[in-house]
Amino acid sequence: MAGSSKKVIYAALIGNALVAATKFAAAAFTGSSAMLSEGIHSLVDTGNQGLLLFGLRQARKPPDAHFPFGHGKEIYFWSFVVAILVFALGAGVFDL
Repeated sequence: MAGSSKKVIYAALIGNALVAATKFAAAAFTGSSAMLSEGIHSLVDTGNQGLLLFGLRQARKPPDAHFPFGHGKEIYFWSFVVAILVFALGAGVFDL
């Protein structure tokens, strides 16, 4: 299951990066502040996928002295960080 999740996250990361680049190019070409805002939104989504991939990598780490049961639950922490960032950055950026 982790392999299929990783494929989906990579696909979303690549898709969002391409969409962000397109939106930034359109913003530069047209001078549209709405398109610039959309580009930032897609860039934040790309960062979120990066954090989820980081969480998947951290969750695969083997048990050690500090974590005798392993790091498997760490993916939930990083998913929570992504949710908080979406909420906080969304509220902060769009409140301006």
